[in-house]
Amino acid sequence: MSSAAPSPPATVSGASYAVAPVTMAHYKAADSKREQFRRYLEKSGVLDTLTKVLVALYEEPEKPTSALDFLKHHLGAATPENPEIELLRLELAEMKEKYEATIEENKKLKAKLAQYEPPQEEKRAE
Repeated sequence: MSSAAPSPPATVSGASYAVAPVTMAHYKAADSKREQFRRYLEKSGVLDTLTKVLVALYEEPEKPTSALDFLKHHLGAATPENPEIELLRLELAEMKEKYEATIEENKKLKAKLAQYEPPQEEKRAE
């Protein structure tokens, strides 16, 4: 095996830069990190989600004026729920139940009141 002599500094328009020797180990380390990152994205569902959104954009008959806004909108729908949003949804459901109960109570009270008062038409005739 012959040992490689260090590269002389390269000059560009009067400036000199040291050229680092590139080895296969350097490429393998970079590829390894890329592969680890790709596996991470795949396991976490990022690649699948991005693929689905990009396919939806591709299949969109009327292409949006801003592809970035399309991606943001469709990715926003896929994000996990914020705990505050979940609390607001629960509160909204409770309020809807209370509203429905109030409407029912109102109907019952109107019916009860109608028993004790003459109909509106008779009042107008008087």
